[in-house]
Amino acid sequence: MFISYLAFMLAFLFIGTVFTSIISGVIGMGGGVLLLSILSFFLPYELLIPIHGLIQLISNFSRSFYLRKHIKWNFFIPFLIGAPFGVVLVYFVIKNITAPNFYYLLLALFITYVVFKPKRMPSFILSSKQWGVLGFFSAIQGSLIGATGPLIAPFYLRDDISKEEVVATKAAQQIVTHALKIPLFLSLSFSYIPHLEMIVLLSLAAVFGTFLGVKILGKVNEKTFKKVFKVMLIFAAARLYYKFWIGL
Repeated sequence: MFISYLAFMLAFLFIGTVFTSIISGVIGMGGGVLLLSILSFFLPYELLIPIHGLIQLISNFSRSFYLRKHIKWNFFIPFLIGAPFGVVLVYFVIKNITAPNFYYLLLALFITYVVFKPKRMPSFILSSKQWGVLGFFSAIQGSLIGATGPLIAPFYLRDDISKEEVVATKAAQQIVTHALKIPLFLSLSFSYIPHLEMIVLLSLAAVFGTFLGVKILGKVNEKTFKKVFKVMLIFAAARLYYKFWIGL
């Protein structure tokens, strides 16, 4: 019975990881949040964030590698510099963190504003230094909640970058936040070794799904991409509102 359940779980998670990686490869977001939700059905919280982070590290690395010519380095480098400071802060406070319900609400409200704001209201176009600040907060969010996409994605709703640049640069930034989780959780005595079989299997699924997603991305119209990107942001906001509501 245990073997059959384990086989079912791994098969289900493999298919789910391929599917969610295709979504991220095409849209640049949504897949990580969806995978986090799928994994939550099978893994407790203490396993969920470390394992999800490692799989997403592989997924984002493959996505940025396939699209490496499109990375916006003036967005990425400051982000890379700011992120480690966020992880250092998390190391000292993570044991005292309870469910961050009001953080879910603030993030959901911010996404809602960015997607539905009137044209006369200000947009959030970050300077190079401000991408560093975003890296700081993204590292905090990623270490505590798991998915960083909903925080980073709204800042890519702008007209001066292509869909390939959105997907490539956002993936490169998320490599940083997910990679920093590994030493953080190792320092907190988490061991990846007992779960190596699952991690390797789902990492292969992530690379395969990303390959398919990037192939599809090249055939997607820019206007269609931006519309779907907004839809995925709305989905992410709805999920955050829901998590806030059930946490009350």
